[in-house]
Amino acid sequence: MSYKRPLKVALAVSLVLAMAVIPLLGSGCVGGGPGAAPSGVKVGFSICYTGVAAEKGRPMGDGKLDCMKYINEELGGIDGHQIEVIWRDNEYDTAKAVTVINELMGKGCLLFTTNSSKMMGASMEIANRASFPGFTVFSSPVCTHPPQHIYGQMPDYGDDWAAFAAYYLENIWQGEGKPKMALHLLDNTTGSGARDASRALADELGIEIVADEEHSATTISEMESLTRIKAQNPDVLYISSTPQPTSIIVQNAVDLGLYPGVTIGCGHASFTSVLVELAGADAEGVFGVYPTVNWGDDVPAMAKMTEYCQQYHPEDYGNMDYITSWAESLIVTEILRLAVENVGVDNLTPEAVEEYGFKKLDNFSVGGLHGPVSYTSGDNRLSKSSRVFQVQDGELVPVSGWVEAPLIKYEDFDWFGQ
Repeated sequence: MSYKRPLKVALAVSLVLAMAVIPLLGSGCVGGGPGAAPSGVKVGFSICYTGVAAEKGRPMGDGKLDCMKYINEELGGIDGHQIEVIWRDNEYDTAKAVTVINELMGKGCLLFTTNSSKMMGASMEIANRASFPGFTVFSSPVCTHPPQHIYGQMPDYGDDWAAFAAYYLENIWQGEGKPKMALHLLDNTTGSGARDASRALADELGIEIVADEEHSATTISEMESLTRIKAQNPDVLYISSTPQPTSIIVQNAVDLGLYPGVTIGCGHASFTSVLVELAGADAEGVFGVYPTVNWGDDVPAMAKMTEYCQQYHPEDYGNMDYITSWAESLIVTEILRLAVENVGVDNLTPEAVEEYGFKKLDNFSVGGLHGPVSYTSGDNRLSKSSRVFQVQDGELVPVSGWVEAPLIKYEDFDWFGQ
């Protein structure tokens, strides 16, 4: 089935214009409006609004703050209590992420979230040591294995690789023997998560990994690395990165005559409309894994989310990263609601929020925006379902149904974390 976006809005909007909207939501703090008394229900958002990953962080920040505005102003917060959001721009910089997590803890936040596994990687040692619970929208296995106080909103980058590998073997591969796969990975947890899954599962699935290349978030050319990959004659190239470097890899692969020819699959950190905008026609036919619905899909939360997006951040319409973070704020609200229901608003602490909020999540629906959210002992992924998409006529079109990713016990492997 083909899903088309009803409106295609250009995403090439200046950062200055985008940031000009942010003060309307509060200068680093979103709550009950001007002059409102502090509610005691505080949450912290560490957002990469600027920096080398801003093409993802900005729409994600917009989505979560727009949703919190909806929750506080239209729904009245939680049981009449406004949710006070303290957010900071970590600039996709690990040192700043450390500063941010310490500030959020010092300001009395009950939980925190990050956009990315890299920023969570910089934050989680401090958070785990302090029993300060949080979750990351985009996760890598190192964030949740072994399970401590950090959770993943959705399937992680290892789950992406496993889902795409299974889809490729069942629906695309027509050769004999093992298909040869090359990996091109961002040089942080976004990339290493896919590598970890391939190390754990490639032999079992029947895939031969013939190349493992890395790139930086600021790369401007990967011709050399792709030339090495081309020499290995792979059947499939798997990229786990963010949109900007992924677009360069795809364009370079076209220039080298590697693609079309090989199949290209992408993890969900890069596979949004921004990739198509950046790569242009070269992205046609590229596959990717993504854990949410598409814009315009017939699900309960779509209408309200679309209303807010088009009113406050129309430049984000069509970008599925906005969807992930709208769902993020729904999950944050449900965690707090459960904690208030179980212990009362006056007894909220980070420990109580984790025990009676996070761990009480049971098949919570985010309005159909992605899979249901539950806590399962030993598995800190909150939602576990993904779909495979393909770029067709410049649109991201789902080509598979929802697939639940089984738990991979990475901590049982001697090499994990090394």
